[in-house]
Amino acid sequence: MGETGRTALFRGRHGKHGRRRRRGTVAVAVVAAIAGVLTSALVIWLMGWGAGGLGPGPSTPAGAASRVAPGAPEGWPAWGFTHTQVTVDTQQGPAQALSDLARQPMPQVTPIMGWGLDNPEPSPGQFNFASLDRRMGVIRQTKGTPVVTLCCSPDWMKGGAAGQTDWTHLEDAVQPRHFDDFANLAAEVARRYPDVKYYAVWNEFKGFWNNGANRWDYEGYTKLYNKVYAALKKVDPDIQVGGPYIVLNSDAPGRATGPPSELRGAWGSMDQRGLDAVKYWSKHKAGADFLAVDGSSLPQQKDSKVDEFQMLGKFSDTTKWLRALDPKLPVWWAEWYVEPDGSGWTDEHRGAVLSAAMMEFVKGGASSALYWSPQTNTNSDCPGCLWFGSAQGGGGTPNLVMLQNFAHWFPPGTRLVDVRSSDPSVRVLAQAHEMVIVNTSSRPVSAQVDGRGLDLAPYEVRWATR
Repeated sequence: MGETGRTALFRGRHGKHGRRRRRGTVAVAVVAAIAGVLTSALVIWLMGWGAGGLGPGPSTPAGAASRVAPGAPEGWPAWGFTHTQVTVDTQQGPAQALSDLARQPMPQVTPIMGWGLDNPEPSPGQFNFASLDRRMGVIRQTKGTPVVTLCCSPDWMKGGAAGQTDWTHLEDAVQPRHFDDFANLAAEVARRYPDVKYYAVWNEFKGFWNNGANRWDYEGYTKLYNKVYAALKKVDPDIQVGGPYIVLNSDAPGRATGPPSELRGAWGSMDQRGLDAVKYWSKHKAGADFLAVDGSSLPQQKDSKVDEFQMLGKFSDTTKWLRALDPKLPVWWAEWYVEPDGSGWTDEHRGAVLSAAMMEFVKGGASSALYWSPQTNTNSDCPGCLWFGSAQGGGGTPNLVMLQNFAHWFPPGTRLVDVRSSDPSVRVLAQAHEMVIVNTSSRPVSAQVDGRGLDLAPYEVRWATR
């Protein structure tokens, strides 16, 4: 969780070593009281968002998964989002957003410190869970499946003073001599929230970088992971624990800067150092219930001119590589990004790319994809956000509805149906009763889909019955 350089709306401080950008503000969120009520997200569900909205009522490539989230257990938390600095709150948050979130339950992720949450253990053995309690209360109120990211750590575990919190050091790694202390904190969290059954250990290898070897410190991370894994399983053997939650950066076609990569496609090539970290963790982990990664579909070279829809193939190709590494483990995309800095995309354009990305996760066999909420404390426009600003009523946006539609129509185990489009710019994902259709073109398109003629507006996303 944490990079800089993207617009203030989407990201915060930049992490080291080429990691993606994201909103990483760390002070406790104070969300302005919401005045007025937006038309319910149910109306959005039925009517859509302009040309890119939902409609009444999909093409899968050869080798695609035949079912959603193959191998994931029943009830697996598949498609959801992560709470960040500015989020819904039972005391100050937008009431309509709370209502709209509850309409279709999804997994909801929260860290234990930062991104709107206080230091949970300011001094050894002295706990402060008030802000995390409130966050958990929101997840429960909106019927979400709670998921915890065990990041980040109190200052005294990483070289700071006990009783103090220096937020500029949020992303520092836990010192090896305090690995047991962090594992004990993880166990304390598990005991406090017995309804939480899913834990990802740490986040993006924050602070775990070996400068001398110019690679990730995967040995150090794996030692921390193994201690946390053991501590959580001791609290409750049914807790599902995963890692390594590393960011997988990629290079544009013909622009590779690191060592030769074993994973490449039309989207470019993966930074081999990230793959090496995953392989080391996979070989030396004490155990795991899922394999977590994150990344952007876009290359590290920001000046590269790429097709944003073609780049989405990185998600499905990488998922297949990860599944082959350990077929027993569900693949969990803890975060994912698709939009370049200053894109200037319309809401319809952004909605089409986000929807097409979700289709790639499903086709590649991913078991989870959790949207990093870029929510801001704003009364006005909020590109990519999950609920509107107070001036627009505070209710769920079509981005939220899109995630909820995937949660409703494509839960784990759903059998996929091969439905083709006569126009290659129109992408389709289908199951027996519903399909989602995305026009990836900036022009209107007429196409034959599932035996019917469809006229699609530029970047239109349509959900249709079969």
